[in-house]
Amino acid sequence: MIRRRSVPWIHRWSRQLIGGIALVGTLDTLYLTLVEFGFFKEAAFCPTTGTINCQAVLSSNYAKVFGIPLSLFGMLAYIAIALFAVAPQLIDSSDNKKLRATVEESTWLLLFAGSTAMLVFSGYLVYLMAFEIKAFCIYCLLSVICSTALFIITIIGRTWEDMGQLFFTGILVMMVGLIGAVGVHSAASNPGFKQELNASGQVIIPPVPSSAPKEGVGWEIKMTSGEAEIALASHLTKVGVKEYIAYWCPHCHEQKELFGKEAYAEITHFDCAEPGNDNSQTKICADAGIKSYPTWEINGKLNPGVKTLQELADLTGYQGKRDFKYALR
Repeated sequence: MIRRRSVPWIHRWSRQLIGGIALVGTLDTLYLTLVEFGFFKEAAFCPTTGTINCQAVLSSNYAKVFGIPLSLFGMLAYIAIALFAVAPQLIDSSDNKKLRATVEESTWLLLFAGSTAMLVFSGYLVYLMAFEIKAFCIYCLLSVICSTALFIITIIGRTWEDMGQLFFTGILVMMVGLIGAVGVHSAASNPGFKQELNASGQVIIPPVPSSAPKEGVGWEIKMTSGEAEIALASHLTKVGVKEYIAYWCPHCHEQKELFGKEAYAEITHFDCAEPGNDNSQTKICADAGIKSYPTWEINGKLNPGVKTLQELADLTGYQGKRDFKYALR
């Protein structure tokens, strides 16, 4: 009697596992995409200070490519992987046995190519968080875990007969993925600021640098102040206006650039970053009930978000010159 060789459990359940992990990855990246598009104010259950800091990651230049969130591309990749995983299951083997076998074989190769590309970009993402942004996002790390698991299960989830083809495909996909990652990194690292004017003739402030901010200080303010900016800053200080910021906050840096270096030096502000920083005034921020950055305290009322200088002038009854030089994009 010939004994039938048993099929390893991982081979029997590999496609279901891949589909399930891809579903988790889809939901994860969908949530990040909704956060990026403003459907949620910030990523839930993720600290906004310290090494684990979703806001720092999602607001960095690296979080988008040509204005499109990277998480959206990730979501589409996970959806594709899920479809490849379940495609053969949608074909009735009793009526279309040959077609199902063909689809199963081709989708395995697509699963391998897709999971390899995702693994490469996951490595790129970890590099960015560790060495460029110097902060980690728990949702991004979950995506890294999902893509790594997809690659591993794709490798061990079946018996690959042509290892030469598999190796060649893997090398080719990795090379393309690395080239793509380098291109994305180059575009984000060198936005190439060119002075632009809005309809009112104001200079549009440059994008926030993609490099990590100096701890406890933030990024260098590039814009120089005019008379109107300095006069407004002096007025704000005189009437007791306070600003609450975090040194790593990109929107706080935008607010600084609207004033320019000289004027912002006169603004009364408190750094709400983690207690380990020399410039931190965390307790003051906590006592004031600060929930987001930047937040302006004007006449005892909190006004969150970046404000144009015109708005600040109106809110504080400023009567001086209003030919402010800079504007938001």
